[in-house]
Amino acid sequence: MEGKHAVKAWFGVCLVTFLTACSQGGGFADLDKFMADTRAKPRGHVEPLPEFKAYEAFSYSAADRRAPFEPPIDVQLTMVDNEPVSDVEPNLDRPREVLENFDLKSLNMVGTLQRVEGGLFALIKDSTGGIHRVRAGNYMGQNYGRIVGISETRIELIEIVPNGRGGWVERPRSLTLDEEAG
Repeated sequence: MEGKHAVKAWFGVCLVTFLTACSQGGGFADLDKFMADTRAKPRGHVEPLPEFKAYEAFSYSAADRRAPFEPPIDVQLTMVDNEPVSDVEPNLDRPREVLENFDLKSLNMVGTLQRVEGGLFALIKDSTGGIHRVRAGNYMGQNYGRIVGISETRIELIEIVPNGRGGWVERPRSLTLDEEAG
């Protein structure tokens, strides 16, 4: 075994000697000359980056005005009111009823009650879960809705709503029986 270690050691010494002998040559003379020439040249100057102006957004202030290439519109001709003036208006002096505090969309008809004398009442469920009994002539909804008729499956109302010109107009509405809510 000692012989094998001696052979390996002798082979390693020979290899190191051979590599050392090969690296002693002057094969880097051309590289050294190039480096010396490059270091002797004057160094370059890098110019600073140019300064740019900040972008200013343009605000077009005449967007709400008439286009300059279109003819002007005569406003007097478009404002002619051909509808007759209505004398309908809500009675603001009467006391408000409980169901007038709710939007008509949040009210559901859940049933009816028949009196012995023949009077028919409708049962209305509000958005808080309360049940109210109403008959023709009662008011409900936030637009002054007066009940004008009740059947077993439907309530007919007349609402008084603003017409957009300072007056009022009547609008028919109805509530149908909501069988799922009952």
